[in-house]
Amino acid sequence: MKKTVSLTKSGKKDLEQELQDLIAQRPAIAERLATARSFGDLSENQEYTDARAEQKSVENRIVEIEEILKSAKIIRDTAHDKVAIGATVTVTLGGKKYTYSVVGPVEADPTKGMISDQSPIGKALMGKTTGDTYELPNGNKGKIVEIS
Repeated sequence: MKKTVSLTKSGKKDLEQELQDLIAQRPAIAERLATARSFGDLSENQEYTDARAEQKSVENRIVEIEEILKSAKIIRDTAHDKVAIGATVTVTLGGKKYTYSVVGPVEADPTKGMISDQSPIGKALMGKTTGDTYELPNGNKGKIVEIS
């Protein structure tokens, strides 16, 4: 069974851009490999080893992104009355206000306020409405202030 990956429109666009950037790196890596091969003995050629490692990393990420995009389900931008993927939610926790965008695991980046629906706070918030309280696995409790 094929696993579906939930992405926002901007998340899909970011992945497509990353894919283009990685594909654009291929010629430069091939050039580095050719140059390193010209140095001779490959068994003790650190430039060649480094270029091969970079090539492997880039190719693996290309395959990963292509698989994500093949199985992507785009989240529509709609108004939300409950916390769901694609919603932006403002909560209070420990006397402070936080605003999060709830996204799928592929797009999650807590440093940018993008939390996965599979994360502890995401799981605690899913399905809740404005005014509801929630509890995190560590016992901290908060309240949902606004959902958009």
